[in-house]
Amino acid sequence: MALRNAIGDWVVDVQPGSGPRYLAIANAIGAAMDRGALAPGDRLPPHRALAAALGVDLTTVTRAYSEARRRGLVDSAIGRGTFIRADPGGEAPQISVDMSMNIPPAPANLSLRDLLRDGVSKVLRGADVATLMAYRAGAGAREERAAGAAWLAPVCGALPASRVLLASGTQSAMLAVAGTLLRRGDVVATEALTYPGFRALAAHLGLIMAPVVCDAEGMLPAALEETCHRHSARAIYCTPSIQNPTTATMGRTRRQEIAEAINRLNLPVIEDGAYDLFPRDPLPALVSLAPERVYHIATTAKSLSPGLRLAYLVVPEGAQPAITAAIRATAMMASPLLISLITGWIRDGTAQAILEGIRAEAVARQALCAALLPRRHITTNPEGLHVWLSLPAPWAVPDFVTHVRAQGLALVPANAFTAAPGGVVPNAVRLALGATADHGRLEAALRALGLAIASPPIHGFANIV
Repeated sequence: MALRNAIGDWVVDVQPGSGPRYLAIANAIGAAMDRGALAPGDRLPPHRALAAALGVDLTTVTRAYSEARRRGLVDSAIGRGTFIRADPGGEAPQISVDMSMNIPPAPANLSLRDLLRDGVSKVLRGADVATLMAYRAGAGAREERAAGAAWLAPVCGALPASRVLLASGTQSAMLAVAGTLLRRGDVVATEALTYPGFRALAAHLGLIMAPVVCDAEGMLPAALEETCHRHSARAIYCTPSIQNPTTATMGRTRRQEIAEAINRLNLPVIEDGAYDLFPRDPLPALVSLAPERVYHIATTAKSLSPGLRLAYLVVPEGAQPAITAAIRATAMMASPLLISLITGWIRDGTAQAILEGIRAEAVARQALCAALLPRRHITTNPEGLHVWLSLPAPWAVPDFVTHVRAQGLALVPANAFTAAPGGVVPNAVRLALGATADHGRLEAALRALGLAIASPPIHGFANIV
C-alpha cells in the first residue's frame, strides 16, 4: 500500500471561495482523486500537519476529513491515519448525531419559524425596503445601539448607547479589536483551553497565545499576572461564563480579582460573552468592573440562533472611532434587515422569550446528560449548551473519537482547544447538546456514549487475519 506524503501533491486544489474552507478541502481531495494525484491506499496528512500547511484551524481539517468520509472518499484506522478508500464513493458511515457543533437548540414551546415570519413582516411594514437593502456607514444607528445596551444590561449594567457597536458576528468583532490593538508577533494571554475561533484568528493575524493556568473558575489571577509579565503579553482573551470548552465560570469574587489584575497589568481585554445571558441569575461581566480596558463581545448566534448572527461590541470610551473604522474595513457592516429584526425583538420582548425558551431546553438536555453519563466524568453548567467529558483509562481521545464515530456520533477532541502547541492535552472531549433535533435522538446518543465509556477499548487485533 503506497503511503506518500500528499501535502505537496494536492493542496494546490484547495481554493478559497465564498463557502466554508472545510468544504474546499474535501472538494480538493475529490479533485485530486479524479486526476490521479491521490490513489486508493494513499494516506492523507495528519490533521495538525495539514492545518499548518493550509494556515487553517485544526477543527477545519477535522470537519474536512469528516466530510470526505461522509462522501465515501476516505477511511480512518486507529493509530494509522486517514486513507483514500479502495472503493471511492462506496457507502460510508453516516453521522446520525452531530455533537461537534455548539449551537443553541430550538427554543422550548416556541415556533422560531412563526416568529421569523411575523418579525420580518413587521419590519417590512415599518421601514423603507430600499433603506434596509442599502449600505450603511458606522456600526449601528443610535436606537439600534440602545437596544443592544438594553439587551446586555443584565451582565454589563447601564451602558450609554455610544459604547455599543454592531458587527456581523463574534469573529468580525474580535478581528476588529485584535486588528486594531495588536500586531504580528504580539502575545495574547488566554485560557489554556480556548475557543477555536480565537485560535484561528490568532493564527491569521500572526499572534502568539500564552496559556494561563486555570482552575474550576477559569483563570487564576496570580497566574494571569505571571503569564503576562513572563511573556510580555499585549492583551488578554477570556470567556468568564460557561467557558468553551471547559464550562468553567468565574464567581463574583474571582471576577473582581481578575478585574484588579487587569488594572494592575494595564492591558486591554477581549471578553467573550457568548454565554453570559444563559444563567437565570447572570454574573457581572468584566466590562462592568474594568470599563476602561475591556472590550466585551456578545453574540446572538448563541442566545437566539446561528442564522440570526449579530454581535454587540462594548468598547471603552474613546475607542469607538478606531473600532468602527476597523469593522467597516474588514466586514463593511452587519445586515440592516437582521439588525432591524433583532432590534424590534429586543424592544417587544420576543428576544427575551426566545432566550428563555433556549435556556429551558438547554436545562432539560443537561438533565438528560447528567442522568445518562457518569457524573464523575462530566464537567458542565446546568444552563449551558455543552459538556466537558473526561475519559477514563484506558480510553485515549483518538481511539474514543474513532470508536463513537463508527456509531454515528461526532465529538470534538481536546486538542482542538489547546492554546499553545506542545502543551499538556487533557484526555477529554467536548459534547455539544444543542444541534440534535429531538430528545429521543439525543438520549440514544448519550446512552451510546455511556456504554462506550464503560467498555474498555480493544487494541492490537485490527491487523490480525
